[in-house]
Amino acid sequence: MRALRKHLEALSVFQWVLTFLFFGLFFTTLLLYLLSTACWPLAALYFAWWISDWQTPERGGRRSEWMRRWRIWELHRDYFPIKLVKTAELPPTRNYVLGSHPHGIICAGAFSAFCTEATGFSRTFPGLQPRLALLAGLFRLPVYRDYMMSSGMIPVSKRSLDFVLRGGPGQAVVIVVGGASESLDCAPGEQRVRLRGRRGFVRLALQHGADLVPVYSFGENDIFRQVRFPEGSCARRLQLRFKQLTGFAPCLFGGRDLFCSRLWGILPLAAPITVVVGKPIPVPRRPSPTEEEVAHFHALYVQALRELFEAHKGSCGLRDSEQLVVA
Repeated sequence: MRALRKHLEALSVFQWVLTFLFFGLFFTTLLLYLLSTACWPLAALYFAWWISDWQTPERGGRRSEWMRRWRIWELHRDYFPIKLVKTAELPPTRNYVLGSHPHGIICAGAFSAFCTEATGFSRTFPGLQPRLALLAGLFRLPVYRDYMMSSGMIPVSKRSLDFVLRGGPGQAVVIVVGGASESLDCAPGEQRVRLRGRRGFVRLALQHGADLVPVYSFGENDIFRQVRFPEGSCARRLQLRFKQLTGFAPCLFGGRDLFCSRLWGILPLAAPITVVVGKPIPVPRRPSPTEEEVAHFHALYVQALRELFEAHKGSCGLRDSEQLVVA
């Protein structure tokens, strides 16, 4: 039974990775193909509904508690395994902007903690509604957009985030601050985040009076190996150029195959991930924050993230000598 359970866990993660990488392209191609067949009315009806529903992602999405509680997410959690750690109360009488670090290749820890109930978010932080913010362009893909919204994901756009935070209290938007650029630096054993010059999430928190909360996913960078190109190299410049054009950074990465051999594949390595949610930083409401105010709270946030890392790195399997690099 244990062997069967392990196979089911691997299959659950495998389907999740396939969905993340190919689901949007598959259904876009399928619907376009159906338009040229006898089934064209079905595709036409979907596209008509898709156009009429265009603004839903930026209006809080369409969350499904039923989907967030699927048993398959428990298998996904146990494969690594993934654990959610609470360090302080987050009263639902406030709104929150959670900064999630590091990005890693595929944000496995953030997905499990904030887009499913596998790690028990609603029990750990009762009254809060988490929403993980993703690249806005992904919400233009047919069917895939509905899949993401069902898990509570929203576009990482100003309009979308403003809409959610105006609907509080009890709203918690989760922003992977390092973004796609940070994914190019991730590798097993690396503890590097990109925060310098990234102040939009702080300005957002000030405009809505939402408390800032640092989140660190220990082990996120350990689930894939990546071919990293040196800064300034031709391949690196191509990656950055592609990222500028699409918002997505193409990474050359590998894990293992579905049959647990040492060959490279798209299945992540089974490395433990611990998502630690830090203490809230109280933020006043400033509809038009000054640059000095933004810089002040950004510095407080960076310091809080460093303290969170230092306080939990030992219990999460890191050596005492390891340091968090903030770039």
